[in-house]
Amino acid sequence: MLEQRVTPAKLAEAVDVDPKTIERWIIGGRVPYRRHRFNVAAFFGVDESYIWPDALDRDEIVAASESEIIAVYPHRWAMPRDTWGHLFGQASDEIGILMYAGIFMAEDAGLKHLLADKATSGVRVRILLGDPESPYVAERGHAEGIDDAIVAKVRSAIVLFKPLLASENVEIRLHGTILYNSIYRADEQLLVNTHIYGLAASNAPVFHLRKIPGGDMASSYLESFERVWDSATPCERT
Repeated sequence: MLEQRVTPAKLAEAVDVDPKTIERWIIGGRVPYRRHRFNVAAFFGVDESYIWPDALDRDEIVAASESEIIAVYPHRWAMPRDTWGHLFGQASDEIGILMYAGIFMAEDAGLKHLLADKATSGVRVRILLGDPESPYVAERGHAEGIDDAIVAKVRSAIVLFKPLLASENVEIRLHGTILYNSIYRADEQLLVNTHIYGLAASNAPVFHLRKIPGGDMASSYLESFERVWDSATPCERT
């Protein structure tokens, strides 16, 4: 409430309770009924568990997390061809991409135009590519049976994505982490391409998730993205 400058009276009106009830939640530490917790979380635009971490029992968390799953694809190549454009096209605040090379994206002129257009409209676009000097990138190449070819792919991806840096809303960083999953985010929705040892990412499953209050799946991947971002090295704009 302090962060968003919301008074007890304003919150009470928004969630249809008495202002004194709001004060009891704050001062007395009382946990609201579930529908009130949901309404408060929705009003502030955060997860219910962020405000009341101990309010949800295990069954409620599991049920909410199951509701986060929109679709599951057995292989990345099995996804509808317009999935990427549809995902990023609906973004109004933020787009996040975490991968090593993503040549299938780097060589897609239409998709890069979409990212550029989104950045021009004010959407923050963050792209994480592999550091070609990272031993984990090299190890991934060995695991897929393509050896040094993956390093060449990463270097090509950096060159192909770099023109997007012409927009101040686009940031590219290089990371040297073990890539357990490739993550593609558009606001509260994301595609998670799992990585399986000895299997190319295009042959691995993809989960389409939507972040909802009380669910833990989408939040776990989004937090992972942020940890990688914080440890990565910015790519120069020149």
